[in-house]
Amino acid sequence: MNSIRPATIEPAALAHCREIAEVHVLSWQAYAGLLAAEYLSALSIDGREAGWREAVVKGVPKLLVAMADGRVTGFVAFGPSRDKDAAPGAAEIWALYLAPSSWSQGIGRTLWLAALEHIRTQACNSVSLWVLAGNERARRFYAAAGFAPEPASMREFAIGGARVSELRYVLGLMPAPPGGNMK
Repeated sequence: MNSIRPATIEPAALAHCREIAEVHVLSWQAYAGLLAAEYLSALSIDGREAGWREAVVKGVPKLLVAMADGRVTGFVAFGPSRDKDAAPGAAEIWALYLAPSSWSQGIGRTLWLAALEHIRTQACNSVSLWVLAGNERARRFYAAAGFAPEPASMREFAIGGARVSELRYVLGLMPAPPGGNMK
């Protein structure tokens, strides 16, 4: 990590959705070489904004933003695991993205820890996430956070006409006091 950049974490509001969408698109466009260039250049901030507005209104997934210098610089979305093989009480990080200009400044870790704090209050016994197999930066980040890859979980699908592989990472959590679940 180069330096720690101060960021505050807060629940996402409708007013944040445009900037969340911008971060989402910019972070995906940084995947040059992992995803097809045509797909990345066609990503729509407007389309992503609509999806994030819906998430904020519905409250699913839970959504936190990192604010630095008065702007959204990253976000984390989390909720119950969407995996068919997930055990009861399993949570999932649905998305964790930072603007590339905010990488290696401690903001991703701050977002992850804020999400983990929320997840722990829900009596979850594990948390998982999916990461592109070729995304070495993200894989190192999640390994440093204590996640372990599940090699047998590798799945392949098409994004923008190109085949990509995704790998599930899982972190077991110590039992938390009773308090609910992510559903």
